[in-house]
Amino acid sequence: MQNLIDNQLVNAAGQLIANAHRVAVITHLSPDGDAMGSSLGMKHFLLSQGKEVEVVVPNDFPNFLSWLPGAKEDKVCDKDAEQALQILNNADLVIVTDFQEPKRCGEVLGDWLAQNTQSTTHRPVIMIDHHLYPSDMADVTISYPDCASASELVYRLIRQLKVNDATWQMNRELATCIYTGMMTDTGNFQYNSNHPDMYEIVAELMRAGVNKDDCYDKVFNQFHTGRLRLVGYCLYRKMRTFPKNHVALIALSAEELKQFNFQSGDAEGIVNMPMQIGKIYYSCFMREDTDKIKISFRSQGDRPVNTFAHDFFNGGGHKNAAGGEFYGSLQDAVKTFMEHYEEYCH
Repeated sequence: MQNLIDNQLVNAAGQLIANAHRVAVITHLSPDGDAMGSSLGMKHFLLSQGKEVEVVVPNDFPNFLSWLPGAKEDKVCDKDAEQALQILNNADLVIVTDFQEPKRCGEVLGDWLAQNTQSTTHRPVIMIDHHLYPSDMADVTISYPDCASASELVYRLIRQLKVNDATWQMNRELATCIYTGMMTDTGNFQYNSNHPDMYEIVAELMRAGVNKDDCYDKVFNQFHTGRLRLVGYCLYRKMRTFPKNHVALIALSAEELKQFNFQSGDAEGIVNMPMQIGKIYYSCFMREDTDKIKISFRSQGDRPVNTFAHDFFNGGGHKNAAGGEFYGSLQDAVKTFMEHYEEYCH
């Protein structure tokens, strides 16, 4: 497997890690599997290097990710912002994973990152991310949009840092977090996963003790009854298809979600389901949240959706899997989609 990350970036990140004693790791709002996998994977690596490490998440993560090693020790910013800021202010180094600009980790953490760039008490920041358009918030930016997950980038960074250290071995906790991030951000290796290196990494993670079948079961087979009924409702009542452009759209209001006792993580994977229909190559899932419309995009093959997410929905991502937000009504979000999907979906 060839090295992906530029050696100068690896050396710069390695120097910052070596010089740090207390490290804070941050990931994005509404943490998904890759956010949790990359941040916790980095935590377990840093612990193996004798560092003091705290992972701070902007808000709660889904219950089906709570089994990940170390997840229950994460500090949740919207439950205790003062504690979250204290962790950042006491850190010698801050590492951000799976996001590329301050606003994606919420107002409190985002403001801290934005102000840190000009602060007289500046803390060095390492960014490890795979989304388009990285901001300048980091001292070392490890950004590879063609990489399928931030968790894979964390693995690659660790591998390159430790290439000449015959005494270091990856433990099962670290490997399990990395594998789960890779698995979830590729839809269990259904998209953005046609790269031989990825499976070499999976093999190495399994040699470190990962039980991939157990990871799958804990992530994809732990939903409540309401989630299954919600899926049926989406497919039977809410899915619209536009065969000319190979497109499907599902949009759910807050009231509809309430009918099914919606919980964090219940929307996981729904956006992929319409692409089981022959010749549906693009799928969009919208749901009404507290102050915005949350949007997920998926596509197949050489059909990008990240540009559509970026241009109209304050988002981005990688080619076949992207997300965004719309600040307005669900009706207006659907209208925006309907007015522009033909430009991006062919």
